[in-house]
Amino acid sequence: MVFKKQSESFHGAAKFARRKIRPDFSLLLIRLIILGIAAVLLFGILPVKQSEKAFFNEPSYQWRFILVFSVLLFIFSIRKAKEWERAIVLRLGKFHRVKGPGFFILFPLLDQVYRIIDIRIRVADFYAQETLTGDSVTVGVDAFCFWLVWDPQKAALEVENYEEAVALASKAALRNAISKNELTTFLARGDLIEKQIQEEVEKQTTEWGITVQYVEITDIQIPEELQDSLSRMAQAEREKKARVLLAEAEIEIAKKLEEAISIYAKNEGAMKLKILSILNEGLKAGNSMMLVPNSVAEELKTRDVFGLAALNEIKKKEGETHDGSKS
Repeated sequence: MVFKKQSESFHGAAKFARRKIRPDFSLLLIRLIILGIAAVLLFGILPVKQSEKAFFNEPSYQWRFILVFSVLLFIFSIRKAKEWERAIVLRLGKFHRVKGPGFFILFPLLDQVYRIIDIRIRVADFYAQETLTGDSVTVGVDAFCFWLVWDPQKAALEVENYEEAVALASKAALRNAISKNELTTFLARGDLIEKQIQEEVEKQTTEWGITVQYVEITDIQIPEELQDSLSRMAQAEREKKARVLLAEAEIEIAKKLEEAISIYAKNEGAMKLKILSILNEGLKAGNSMMLVPNSVAEELKTRDVFGLAALNEIKKKEGETHDGSKS
C-alpha cells in the first residue's frame, strides 16, 4: 500500500513536470494551413451560385471534390514525434514499423499509432519495507535506478506497462539482495549490493528492450534497539584501531630508541651533547629543581658533565677559607 502511494506520488510529480512544458502547436498549424488551402479550392474556385445537382454532375467539380477529400485524409494522416520519442505504428492490428523522430505520414484508415515510447534516461524510485537480512535483522531499504528503453518495439509489444514492470522488478531484486546478504554487508559494501540488484533486474528487463544503467541505495532503516548496539560496536572498533595504532607507534619508538642507544654507546661525545640538551630544555622551562635518579647522578658525577665535581671543589675551598679566617 505504501509502495502504491509512493508510486502515485512519483508519477504525479512527473505529470506535473510534463504540464509545465510548453505545448507544441506546429502540427496543428500545418493542418490548418492545408485545410485552408483545401477550403479555397472547394469554395473559392468553384462557382457559388450553382445548384447542388449541377455541382455533382460536373466532372471537373467532382474531381476537385475528390482531391479536397483526399487532402483532408492526408491532413489527419500527418504525425510528429520529438527527438526523444519513437512511435509504434500498427497496420491492421499488426506491428508495421517504428516511426520518428520528426514528421511522418500514416496510411489512412489502415495505420495506427499504438504508443509513443520515450527513449530518454528515466529514474524509478523503489524500496523494500520490513525485510529480513541474511542474519535475521529487519530493515527497510530505499533505492532508485536509472534506466532507458533501447528497443521501443520490444518495450511496447513484450510488456503491457513497462514503467511499472521496471519498478516491480527492481523492488523484487532489492528484496532478494537483502535476504541473501548480512546487515554488515549493506553498511560496509553497499556498492556490491547495488551491483547485484542491477544485474538481477537486467536479466528480466533485457527481454523487454530495457536496460538498467545504475542502481543506488539511498537509505537503510534499522530498528532503534539495534542502532545502539551497532553504535557501541563501531565505537569499540574505533578504540581497537586506536590501540593498535598506539602499539605500533610504541614499537617504532622502541626501535628508534634502540638505535639511539647503540649510537650513544659508541660515541661518548654524542651522549654528553644529549645530556646538555636535556639540561638546556629543563632550564628553558623555568624549573628551579631537577630530580635525577641515583644511577644517572653517579654516571654524571663520574663524567662531570654538569660540572658537579667542580662545584663541590669550589664549596670545599670556600669552607676551608672560611675556617682559616676564623682561626
